[in-house]
Amino acid sequence: MKLMDRLLEICKSNSIQTVWQIQRDTVAEFGFDRIIYGYSRFFTPNNYGPPEDILILSNHTAEYLKEYAEGQMYFHAPMALWASQNTGSCSWRWVHENSHLMGERQQEVMKINRKLKINAGYTISFPSTTSRTRGVIGLTAEAHISQDEVDELWKEHGAAIETLAHVSHLKIISLPIETQRQPLTARQREALEWVSDGKTTQDIAVIMGVSPATVEKHLRIAREKLAVDTTAQAVAKASFFNQIYVVAPSEQERK
Repeated sequence: MKLMDRLLEICKSNSIQTVWQIQRDTVAEFGFDRIIYGYSRFFTPNNYGPPEDILILSNHTAEYLKEYAEGQMYFHAPMALWASQNTGSCSWRWVHENSHLMGERQQEVMKINRKLKINAGYTISFPSTTSRTRGVIGLTAEAHISQDEVDELWKEHGAAIETLAHVSHLKIISLPIETQRQPLTARQREALEWVSDGKTTQDIAVIMGVSPATVEKHLRIAREKLAVDTTAQAVAKASFFNQIYVVAPSEQERK
């Protein structure tokens, strides 16, 4: 399948997993057999946000992901450090050239990478319209491919790979994002949607055909699931993750 056909397929997709599969299969044809994508809407200069709110997609081994995600290695990874301060694409040669500037935690990450044959690759940090969002993808080359070979490949195919990555990223963040937090039910989403429209609890109760106490229960559980203190924060966070006003959402149990 030609690249343009794959880009069109991504644009038409309504599933993050479908977009991810297309991207993963395509970059594998260029020699990048392992990739990891991360996206946060709660990024700060000192933190990528609560781990539960970060979307991570990857085909790395379970061993690596346990270190990278559960151990929050992503915050100390050298290329993640680069990505937190830059946008665009960067050869992992940057790590080798700046290894003497890396702190103890970065050196630990580099050691783990060498152990798992994560030696050569490229990182793309996506531009954002806000200071609180950050999207990054790391492309790891097959173990037998050197950084010199990756850099030569990038000269020829980098533009195509970057285009695919950017289109995939933009599509992913336009779709409902499921994080590690428990998903909202259809009724909880509906209650938040009516709140965002300025409706009172009494209004929502009439619209949904339930009691005001039931509406309050839906909103309380939604706040708990989203780990926020106020309903206004819940509306904002659900909106950030495209979890309200979803077109043809999958049916969930109505409680």
